[in-house]
Amino acid sequence: MKKLTMLLLTFGIILGAWIEFACATPSTTFWTPSTSDVQPYGVVHLGIDNYFTLGKKGADKGALPTDLTLPEVGILPYDKLQLEVGMDVLEPSDHPLLFNFKFGTPEGSLFSGSPAINIGMFDIGTHGNIAGPGDTRTNFDITDFIVGKTLPFSLGRIHVGGYYGNPAALVDKNGAKANTGFMVGWDKGLFSVKDGSGEYDKVVLAADYASGKNYIGGGGGGVYYYFTRDISLLTGPVWFNEPAVAGPLPSGGAKWVWTTQLDINFL
Repeated sequence: MKKLTMLLLTFGIILGAWIEFACATPSTTFWTPSTSDVQPYGVVHLGIDNYFTLGKKGADKGALPTDLTLPEVGILPYDKLQLEVGMDVLEPSDHPLLFNFKFGTPEGSLFSGSPAINIGMFDIGTHGNIAGPGDTRTNFDITDFIVGKTLPFSLGRIHVGGYYGNPAALVDKNGAKANTGFMVGWDKGLFSVKDGSGEYDKVVLAADYASGKNYIGGGGGGVYYYFTRDISLLTGPVWFNEPAVAGPLPSGGAKWVWTTQLDINFL
């Protein structure tokens, strides 16, 4: 009962903020949300994502804001229809709060052999007006649609889809509209092990890419290592299609950064 109360309270806080702000990221592959994964019912996800330069000096060195997922929660008690809602806190940032949600159906839910299908929104921000020089809006309000499928011959999973963001906020470095694009992601598990809950992969290879000359345009690739089923560390490089574009995670002009991402699930 206490667990259910806490889940409802968490959802209420996130949903209330969503409604207030006209509704950051949901479950991701590496840099983008191009994955068919959705948090299961009752699972609370916490994460810490860091992005920093390597081997740079002077004005070229730096780091993106740290992204704290606090929290992301699966809230639908169904096997064939899932929903997660989440909140991200980015620091340092003048406007640190971003919200997201994602509906999804797992593979095989609609009919035998059907792909996984997801639709959601991410980077729903709280700031929509430019107050002065150096200020950036955060109401990117990006809708994405993803289809995922397990590949034959143990080649992993592929996820493809598109996105559409707020045309007033999702722009290129010159301020021109750049609010649409496609995304693709791939992952493959290795070294399967068993625990008391079943089987999981100790190592997962992952890579993804988003088109567009906006702040989400770019991609990355790296390795997840699972210390346990519910605790993992991801690391690898992230590159940008158009450095120095304003956004919640501005690159500061860096063409690429290194990321470490710690993820913890609580049942």
